[in-house]
Amino acid sequence: MSHDSNIETGSQGKGRWTALDWLFHSPLALPLVGLIVVSVLMAFASDNFFTLNNILNVLRQVSVVGILAVGMTFVILTGGIDLSVGAVMALSGTLAAGLMVNMGLPGGVGLAAALLVGLGLGLFNGVLVAWGRMPAIIVTLATMGMARGLGLIYSGGYPISGLPGWVSWFGVGRIGIIPVPVVIMLVVYALAWLVLQRTPFGRHVYAIGGNEVAARLSGVRTRRVKLAVFAISGVTASLAAIVLTGRLMSGQPNAGVGFELDAIAAVVLGGTAIAGGRGLILGTLIGAVLLGILNNGLNLMGINPYMQDVIKGLIILLAIYIGREWR
Repeated sequence: MSHDSNIETGSQGKGRWTALDWLFHSPLALPLVGLIVVSVLMAFASDNFFTLNNILNVLRQVSVVGILAVGMTFVILTGGIDLSVGAVMALSGTLAAGLMVNMGLPGGVGLAAALLVGLGLGLFNGVLVAWGRMPAIIVTLATMGMARGLGLIYSGGYPISGLPGWVSWFGVGRIGIIPVPVVIMLVVYALAWLVLQRTPFGRHVYAIGGNEVAARLSGVRTRRVKLAVFAISGVTASLAAIVLTGRLMSGQPNAGVGFELDAIAAVVLGGTAIAGGRGLILGTLIGAVLLGILNNGLNLMGINPYMQDVIKGLIILLAIYIGREWR
């Protein structure tokens, strides 16, 4: 009889034990425990933490990094890394703003151009990693500098403002009481879950991260999968740019500095193995929310911003260490 059958047909106590055993070994267990613990601590530290407005504010603030973290999850699951997402986001937003303001093109064209920029730079990274056999950390570090430089050259180093009013809907609009950025983030996560859990491509992503040589020998087109995951990372960076541009109502060439580290932190806190092959996209969402709650709670407590960086760094190191021992 299968393991799942034992859960359904076994005794009530045995069923409970098996369910707990599954939870203990699930990649979601640690992120969920961390989210609950940090939320409880922040609730005790500030009376304003668990108000509806504050929770919605946290989710809205999380949305940009949360969207970036989706693409980062795909890349890390294959054993790679993408340090360019923050700079790609800045370039995409700056170019979109410039096309709308300086060239007078329709807003839809500007937003489409932003997505194409992200896709193009993602494909550029993927080609160099998959076909050029170059280390992803070096390739994306170089792309980060190139994208940041191109954004500054295009804008002259200044923000580009004067966008059409409707663009703000992507950053500060609401659908009912739910902020539009949160809706966009949840849709992106839902699509990512479907791809990773319900398609052959998703299984190939995990296979490459688990053992690339074995995946190749079993017929997986590893180079195409790597190209695709970097393309996905570039597109999610551009989606994040659209949300951020709508929030700021300007294209900011200096936007996204350090966001790549926050995206990596969200993935790691969500239980994805930094070496690839193990992790769940839902864990990344939990990790992003955990990071947002931590930022919000430390701000409500009036903790010095520099000390906040120290605290977050220690928590990320602790999460990596505990995750290694857990597995």
